[in-house]
Amino acid sequence: MQFLENPVVREILILLFALAISALAYRLVKTYFLELLYRLFRKTPTSWDDFFLEAGVFRSLAMIMPGIIMFRVIPFLDVIGEPVGQLLKVGVILVVALTLDRLLKAGLRIYSTLPISVRMPINGFVQILQIALWVFAGTAVFSLLLGQSPWALLGGLGALSAVLLLVFQDTILAFFAGIQLTLSDQVRVGDWIEAPKFGADGDVIEVALHYVRVRNWDRSITTIPTHKLAQDAFVNWRGMFEGGGRRIKRAILIDQTSVRFLDQALLDHLSEIELLQAYLGQKTREIEEHNKKHNIDASVVNGRHLTNIGTLRAYLVAYLKAHPAINQDLIMIVRQLPPTPNGLPLEIYAFTKDVGWVNHEGVAADIFDHILAIVPEFGIRVFQAPGGHDLAELTIGRGA
Repeated sequence: MQFLENPVVREILILLFALAISALAYRLVKTYFLELLYRLFRKTPTSWDDFFLEAGVFRSLAMIMPGIIMFRVIPFLDVIGEPVGQLLKVGVILVVALTLDRLLKAGLRIYSTLPISVRMPINGFVQILQIALWVFAGTAVFSLLLGQSPWALLGGLGALSAVLLLVFQDTILAFFAGIQLTLSDQVRVGDWIEAPKFGADGDVIEVALHYVRVRNWDRSITTIPTHKLAQDAFVNWRGMFEGGGRRIKRAILIDQTSVRFLDQALLDHLSEIELLQAYLGQKTREIEEHNKKHNIDASVVNGRHLTNIGTLRAYLVAYLKAHPAINQDLIMIVRQLPPTPNGLPLEIYAFTKDVGWVNHEGVAADIFDHILAIVPEFGIRVFQAPGGHDLAELTIGRGA
């Protein structure tokens, strides 16, 4: 047993014994205390404590007991006490940094459950804090190993500022871009955005420090650098959802050779349509009074007359006003666009109450089904190019 008389060997054995005790203490804390804590937290009504468990905050704190044991052993290590103490300090710094990092992750999870998180995502700011935390921890570790003050080491990094700016260029740009996007409320998780330059058209699923992730309608994922998104133009359709209406902007092409004045037979036929009765009654009296006042013989082309295209427009306005799926508080127009070689565009401009894509398209299709079916009642033909296979050509604007 003479080797025990060697102080280095003796202290190494003490250190190994202390490490074994520390490992056992960590195992006991993790197996019994943390398990009891987990069971207790799972029974609580709030989910916040679950986020701390999932982030591993308490697993990091379980290292406190082994650390206390190891620091108690250092006074008994005269030969190797200093290097062991230095390594323990490094371990403490890393454990503290790891715990704080996990606390930030848990805090971000908790924040994401709050309503304000949709309007003001803080993923980028948390990632900046995590980077700063580990930079500071790394600096502290190197200063301990080199035997210098961490502030002196940080001061020395000033000479490398140009290199650091180059290395962290994207991070710096992303940080300020994230501040711009957040404070101006340009992008939130859940927004539908279009960024043609990046091939993005879909819902925002993540706003992080370096990137914004978009799930496109074909289920693919587009990742856009945050500073690039802040610099380039993109469309955010959030206002459509908040405004309570999704736009219908479509036109049906009318054969211009079918446009004519209403004769008595067509007038009598259209007078049977309930939605037109008030309009035709008021308009007929107005025209008769005008022609009579100016002594105009209305039996010929002279004077004012009702037209089938004008009556169709009046009918469509009344139809849209009576439609339960159309938002009556938003603008509604039935208008003629400039004539084209393919006919006279008669455009419907209105907003559906339901902003969901599928339901919106269903309402728009129902409206145009009805229009195509009702047009012949006015003595009007829908334009169809010779040899064409479609019943009607629709000039379709974006239904949004």
